[in-house]
Amino acid sequence: QVQLVESGGGSVQVGESLRLSCVASGYPYPTICMGWFRQVPGKEREGVATIDTDTGHIYYAESVKGRFTISQDTAKNTIHLQMNSLKPEDAAMYYCAADSLLRPCRESPVVADHFAYWARGTHVTVSS
Repeated sequence: QVQLVESGGGSVQVGESLRLSCVASGYPYPTICMGWFRQVPGKEREGVATIDTDTGHIYYAESVKGRFTISQDTAKNTIHLQMNSLKPEDAAMYYCAADSLLRPCRESPVVADHFAYWARGTHVTVSS
């Protein structure tokens, strides 16, 4: 059974940094599409960053380009999201997601409904 486990959420001040991590286990496939979405109450889940673990192709939402960096540790089935220069509008529940197909990672923008596997979410709070 596929399982995604996140870590690294928390509360920070504006301009500070956080690093999220997500470990995938139980995955029978050597390469997968993985990434991060975020959601605030009353809004749809938004794709933040994804990575195609086969080609290394990366997608970033426009709102995080230049501030967030997604990376992978293939040997450990782990991805990270380094979030720098955090803003109040970055506050949300962040979800790690994965899919056995690589197509979801090659869409722009990425679509939450195209990802089959989800972690429980980790909260990020940014205070001014």
